[in-house]
Amino acid sequence: MTPASSASAVRGRESLTGSLAAVVAAMMFGMLGPVTRLAGDAGLPGIGMTAWRALLGVAFLAVVIAVTGGADEFAAAMRGLDRHGAAALATAAVSGLVLNAAIFTAFGLAPVALVLMMFYTYPAGVAVVDILMGHERMTRWRASALALSMAGVVLVLAGGSPTAEAAPNVAAGVLLGLLASAAQVLFVTVSRNGYHSVPAAGASAVIMSVAVVGAAVIAIAAGQGAGLLVPFDTLGVWPLILLAGVAAAGVSSWLFLVAIRRIGGTRAGILMLFEPVTGVVLATVVLGESMTVAQMAGTALVLLGALVLQRGSEPALEPLVETAAGPVV
Repeated sequence: MTPASSASAVRGRESLTGSLAAVVAAMMFGMLGPVTRLAGDAGLPGIGMTAWRALLGVAFLAVVIAVTGGADEFAAAMRGLDRHGAAALATAAVSGLVLNAAIFTAFGLAPVALVLMMFYTYPAGVAVVDILMGHERMTRWRASALALSMAGVVLVLAGGSPTAEAAPNVAAGVLLGLLASAAQVLFVTVSRNGYHSVPAAGASAVIMSVAVVGAAVIAIAAGQGAGLLVPFDTLGVWPLILLAGVAAAGVSSWLFLVAIRRIGGTRAGILMLFEPVTGVVLATVVLGESMTVAQMAGTALVLLGALVLQRGSEPALEPLVETAAGPVV
């Protein structure tokens, strides 16, 4: 085998493993909606799921950092953060808390597919913010993608007809889904160049630690503190928490990072569109949710808009796309 063919074989293996990592990560993230709903039925509120998932995610990342010997590097990077980097990391952490608290609460109020489509307007939001900040140009690709996304949202919202009793909850779920999307846009914006010196596992651990504390405070302030103790009384909820915290937080975040480093952010971002697809399918099979023809058409338009935004991204913007492609923190 020649050096050229050997290098080509290595690239092929890396492309295959990176693509598989992205698809598996997306499918794990896609489980969160149905898992959160099932946990809610077992008595664990969305804000409680936020805290427990983040806690297990932190534990997993701590093990990863310890096993890989990255503790010293992480500590040195944190000590070396300047004021701008520290502010960016703090903003990202707060954004992650808002994102997760909003979307996990929304999953308990509205159909999972509806919430996911509201959340997946974030690629369009990232594009708009980046254009306004002068990082990107408004091209026909991006204009078309934004139009597709907005048309899809309109169809998804207009295509449903909740009962009078469910309408307030569904409306609240929609608003929380959009809030989660806005938080993701802010997360992407501040993470672009804010704290690159901090290793990914360490930065994720910091962000999830803030989610643990913040979710606990929110739960207590909202009178849902007892919900945090549900796992101690209801052992049956533990498989759901472990699935959400270890598989759909720790392992999936690590796989997504592997995918980015092996196939790049743009390709990883395209494959991450399996996340909402998985969520919608599982919501149909596990929860018995259904969508109207108009909502299915709207869902397709939202995902198509996200796909066009990814494919229309310029190579120079790859670092942004790597962050923008990321799902729920």
